[in-house]
Amino acid sequence: MKSASPVEHAVPTVLRRCCWLVGLCLVVGVGGLSEETAPPQTPSAEAESDSISALPLSESPLSKQTLTACTDSTLQKRLHQEISRSEWTELMEQGNLAIGVVDLSAPADPHYAAVNGHHMLYAASLPKIGILYTAVRQMEYGGLRPSPAVRSDLHKMIRVSSNAAATRMIDRVGGLRAVNQALEHAPASLYDRDRGGGIWVGKRFSSDSRRRPDPLEGLSHAATVHQVARFYTMVATGRLVNRARSAQMLEILSNPGLDHKFVHVLRRRAPEASIYRKSGSWRTWHADSALVWGPERRYVIVALVRDAQGGRVVRELLPMAEAALGLSSPRSNS
Repeated sequence: MKSASPVEHAVPTVLRRCCWLVGLCLVVGVGGLSEETAPPQTPSAEAESDSISALPLSESPLSKQTLTACTDSTLQKRLHQEISRSEWTELMEQGNLAIGVVDLSAPADPHYAAVNGHHMLYAASLPKIGILYTAVRQMEYGGLRPSPAVRSDLHKMIRVSSNAAATRMIDRVGGLRAVNQALEHAPASLYDRDRGGGIWVGKRFSSDSRRRPDPLEGLSHAATVHQVARFYTMVATGRLVNRARSAQMLEILSNPGLDHKFVHVLRRRAPEASIYRKSGSWRTWHADSALVWGPERRYVIVALVRDAQGGRVVRELLPMAEAALGLSSPRSNS
């Protein structure tokens, strides 16, 4: 008969010791966690979770009044001064720079400010948020059936700005006419002919040359910082379609896949903050937009720039906006 090896003799002993230790822990209550009991949070984690309101916000004045009604003249003055002290003053004065911010640090008391807020500019891929809104709206009312392919294309369209995915989504929702009808539809009215226009998708993101330019400026892919800021504040307060669909859009806007412009700066200034974002670039036109949500930063920021150094301009606008909001960071701004 083959004798047991030393290892085989040791196994029962090890098992007995392990069982004895487990029993002791259960008796004295050291780490006595059942499968249903979650590990306790550290005080810092508890404080952080208490300090950050969940999105979409359940209650805010923005749920009941317009963004314009939240305009803050003091914040407006600070924002204008920050840009006026920079090398980009001429761009602002020529209408080639537009920026808007919504301070949500106290959701019960939001503050809004913008420079060239209703001045519509070509916005490249940023208006893809209009396709996102149209798709989610159709899902709610039965015009578009959710599927893994639709979900995948929405994520690709927003997070990595896939033109192919955006074009497929335009076709799925019924074409450019359907997208822009949704954008003009009340109560969202993300394109308003009586208030300077807004978000417009006038061309498929492909080699197809057919265009449906916006009726005010003749732009293919357009935006104003005011209407983009409205988009984000309505999503943040659960008012875009409804609370559940706003949450769905927030999930798609999260985890941006392109580390440039606002995201490049924010990941260095505020790595703990969540970023819900869509950007755009084409030749000298640069656009970025974000809802920033963290322990110290809760705001919406939108920038539209036309300049050969537009990418740099957009990056430098974020610290200026944060200075106007009273935020500061020892981290690198670039």
